[in-house]
Amino acid sequence: MSDTPVAGRLRRPGWRDPRLVVGLLLISVAVIAVTGIVRSADTTVPYYAARHTLTPGTILRMSDVVVVHVRIPEGVYAAPGQQPWGQVVTRVIGDGELVPHDSLADPQDFDGRPIAVRTNLPLADGVERGSTVDIYLTRTDADEPRTELVASGLVVEAVDHDAGSFSAGSVETVYVVVPRRDVERFLDALATKGDISVVGPPGGAA
Repeated sequence: MSDTPVAGRLRRPGWRDPRLVVGLLLISVAVIAVTGIVRSADTTVPYYAARHTLTPGTILRMSDVVVVHVRIPEGVYAAPGQQPWGQVVTRVIGDGELVPHDSLADPQDFDGRPIAVRTNLPLADGVERGSTVDIYLTRTDADEPRTELVASGLVVEAVDHDAGSFSAGSVETVYVVVPRRDVERFLDALATKGDISVVGPPGGAA
């Protein structure tokens, strides 16, 4: 008689096999975990974004913003339901940029004042709403021109291009936001006889 062992017949595991139950549980847990991760990664929250460039001194209205859905930490940006209308923008908020809470203030707390600067000199490319500019005054004493800096780093609120602004003798008006403490000195400089120049940012960038 041969002593060679006879291989047992493999049997299909039944539903009561603990190994099958454990395997099914592991698969279920993995599916639930992946589903939760995907859902959490796809969760967005509505926030306000600027419909157009907002400059310091702008009183925020519903027409100034649009609602966008993004995934960011809460508490940093203005969101629907918080009603920021009537607050004043304190810094430039670019077109499409989310509106941060720290860029808004009550009207009585805003320090800037918009002042019109009229210049006969042509404006550089890129001087537009939201640009940062420097203001210079050039006077001629004893036939010698002398230029001095009046103010630097002022934000442009608006630009008015007169009809035919590229013709000789035309005037362009740039509205800049001046800190309240500098308003008197700034107006004195504008009233001085001489030429006002509005110097735009390097490279013509807004």
